[in-house]
Amino acid sequence: MLPSIFSRKGASGFSWASTADQVTAGLSASGLTAVVTGASSGIGAETARVLAARGAHVVMAARNLAAAESVRQAVLAETPDASLDLMELDLSSMASVRRFAADFAAKGLPLNILVNNAGVMATPFSLSEDGIEMQFATNHVGHFLLTHLLLETMQKTARESNVEGRIVNVSSAAHKFTYQEGIRFDKINDETEYGSIGAYGQSKLANILHANELARRFKEEGVNITANSLHPGGIITNLLRHHSIIDVLHRTLGKLVLKNANQGAATTCYVALHPDVKGMSGKYFNDSNVYEPSEKARDAELAKKLWDLSIELVT
Repeated sequence: MLPSIFSRKGASGFSWASTADQVTAGLSASGLTAVVTGASSGIGAETARVLAARGAHVVMAARNLAAAESVRQAVLAETPDASLDLMELDLSSMASVRRFAADFAAKGLPLNILVNNAGVMATPFSLSEDGIEMQFATNHVGHFLLTHLLLETMQKTARESNVEGRIVNVSSAAHKFTYQEGIRFDKINDETEYGSIGAYGQSKLANILHANELARRFKEEGVNITANSLHPGGIITNLLRHHSIIDVLHRTLGKLVLKNANQGAATTCYVALHPDVKGMSGKYFNDSNVYEPSEKARDAELAKKLWDLSIELVT
């Protein structure tokens, strides 16, 4: 039996305990195309499953295609008429992101929903093949570039279908545990001052700032696309595998207070599909309700500065 605090519903009618199936019950995604990154496991796999079950054509973007195929087969066993494609994507590699975008364009598919979900957490210091600190490269830069490259298709789809496009950045409450300055613009790749948790927080703060700046630009340009970010909740996943003691506690005692994957995917699916979110942009969600992120996450000038850095990194 869950304590009442976990089942207390917010303004949306949903709570910490709500599942992805519950927040999308009765909704139809028929005719919509969604890209979900990190769709081979965890909440990415659940997001792909639920969107496909609601009728969306889902492109499962994953580094591990074998694992993604296992997920796809499981979804098809449950929902035989589900429509899912697999496409390879390694977000730590800009070359891989560019190949994905080119291959997606070659398919001639529309794009209504982009779920930037994939990520790594609290990893030991390393640089990506592009020379960028791995958490920042994977969690932010890869998704920034992917969004940038798919934006024209999203705009065209929204224009021709008159259906609002939605970009959903999966962030984390850990954005509050970033470095003191928020984004270390001049020290992104500095190993001497690297902290695995601070670097993770920095990348998750970047996810929110990216969505906020997208929202500002969309409003300014009159584009029929929204951009929002969210905290999926504390979830039982393999993200903490680099911290053995914490991981053991996380997988044992954590089961008492952490969400399962279906609950963890709820806020993502709510923001991606629910009609109550229509027209909402530049918001941060938690437990399928609008929530207030940190002060740095609301800093418009920090968002603009991050945008400029990101453009510089990907061009």
